[in-house]
Amino acid sequence: MEQKITLRVDGKERTLTVDTRTTLLDALRERLGVTSAKKGCDHGQCGACTVMLDGRRVTSCLVLAVAGDGAEVVTAAGLADGDDLHPVQKSFVAEDAFQCGYCTPGQIVSAVAMLREAKEGWPSVVSDDLDADRVVLDRAEIAERMSGNLCRCAAYVNIVTAIEKVTRP
Repeated sequence: MEQKITLRVDGKERTLTVDTRTTLLDALRERLGVTSAKKGCDHGQCGACTVMLDGRRVTSCLVLAVAGDGAEVVTAAGLADGDDLHPVQKSFVAEDAFQCGYCTPGQIVSAVAMLREAKEGWPSVVSDDLDADRVVLDRAEIAERMSGNLCRCAAYVNIVTAIEKVTRP
């Protein structure tokens, strides 16, 4: 069965007809040509396909495209303001927080969304104070919050450093 859907991807409204079993990742990559989100494991375990769906990070290989009808989808490609990279993107470059780069778009989107979650006061498993109004993003907190994004090259130390540097004034 097919259904017509509309997605706002990286600021542009896109309308397409998809099989109701099509994942958001496949709709982005195969139907819309948006290749920033990567297909890694295709089981929601690696985070390479992470995008923001209405401001929340999701593994797009596990979300049906029809469930996103009318939603705002932001990929790593949509974070920059023209040629001006997002602060997290700049920090990843400055801190050499990637090696092969395959997981990098998902890592960056996840980091941007994670920083928003922390700013809104969402605690994590390692948060010292679950009732705190403000989450302190130390290295352990950042690592825990980014644990859903895997890097085969093991650039974790630099990834955490890049995110940590963005949190400093």
